[in-house]
Amino acid sequence: MADPPFELRVVTGDNRDYGLALFQRPPSGRRCPSENGTWRLVAQISGTPLQSVMDQVLATIKQAGYRPADLCHSRRAPFALNEKLGVRLGLLFLAVKPLRKVTRMLEISEHVQAMTEEEAYYWFSKIAASQAARRAQKALRILLARE
Repeated sequence: MADPPFELRVVTGDNRDYGLALFQRPPSGRRCPSENGTWRLVAQISGTPLQSVMDQVLATIKQAGYRPADLCHSRRAPFALNEKLGVRLGLLFLAVKPLRKVTRMLEISEHVQAMTEEEAYYWFSKIAASQAARRAQKALRILLARE
């Protein structure tokens, strides 16, 4: 089996708070000079945005073969995710991270969950690494939350 293209890592903070960071492995055969073959940070999320999408995070971890209880403050080993799970989780993290209204976060979360696989791949390619990623992220949030 090939190495998983995504890793979800627990990022610890002060007290008992923690966040999550999603990393993507660079494609094999294509080395980016700026990345030196290392994992690329897709998104890091914590606080209210993380709490609002925790149900999807736990479902993703479960689909990847882990127990939801494995996600804790003290975890050091990353969660290995296949491409399908990593793309959808990255899309979700990038879409809700800058938001402040919980209702918008929940609405976007529901829409991302309902997307077809092709839609998720399309939007992930637009908002993750393109030159116009910020504009594409805003467009996705407007499309999904209708604001």
